[in-house]
Amino acid sequence: WTQTMRDYLSPTAKILEAPSGAALTRTAAVTLLGFGIYGYTVGYWRSPLMGVYVAVKMPLLIVLTLACNGLLNGLLGMLLGSGLGFYQSMLALLRAFAISALVLGSVAPVTFFLAVNVPSADSAQAASAHSAYQLTHVFLIGVAGLVGVVRLQKLLESCCPNRTIALSTLGAWIAGNSFLGAQFSWILRPFFGAPGLEVAFLRDEPMKGSFYETVWQSAMTVTDSVALDGFLALAVIIALCAAFLHHIKQEQQKPRP
Repeated sequence: WTQTMRDYLSPTAKILEAPSGAALTRTAAVTLLGFGIYGYTVGYWRSPLMGVYVAVKMPLLIVLTLACNGLLNGLLGMLLGSGLGFYQSMLALLRAFAISALVLGSVAPVTFFLAVNVPSADSAQAASAHSAYQLTHVFLIGVAGLVGVVRLQKLLESCCPNRTIALSTLGAWIAGNSFLGAQFSWILRPFFGAPGLEVAFLRDEPMKGSFYETVWQSAMTVTDSVALDGFLALAVIIALCAAFLHHIKQEQQKPRP
């Protein structure tokens, strides 16, 4: 797993030229598997069946975000002058998602432990536990997504005419992934499974409400209830993520035989 992570963290313009079918298949498999494993740990808190649902929906969320963002970034490439077309933008974003999948798949054992040990959906603390649990995973997914896209900076600098265009393109990719990912995740909800609602693959009114409203309400719930356990769990996960990324960076700096 570490070797795979090191390979994807090595930016090279060759991945946008003529990638082999095997390379594309491997990258797609890593992306789907990493998000699927992590997704199971996300839904497991509500029930094992919810874990299976989310293990299916998390890769589906990535596919939808990649398809829409690939088209959007192809248009932005023309407007910003990056020289990256639809196909190249799609390949670059797929690589970014593969990196994010490796990060989230690596912390899946920790998030599974978190799902098992936080107050259950039937407990008196279910509301505050759900809010803290939701915010923890939103943070983790946001960090993993940011790591995946930011790692493409050197790749963009090698493909774009100048650094300004490369940074503008990078900012557009981050904004697009954040907005579309959030909206699609809301439409495909539930991912965490609210304690008062039954386990289901999709909600009856997918367009009602918004992702940002729910996150704000969860933040208010956590603040009011002072869910210390949730914050401590979040701190531990952040420390583990930082340690893992530091280890990968050290591995990259080692001279290869």
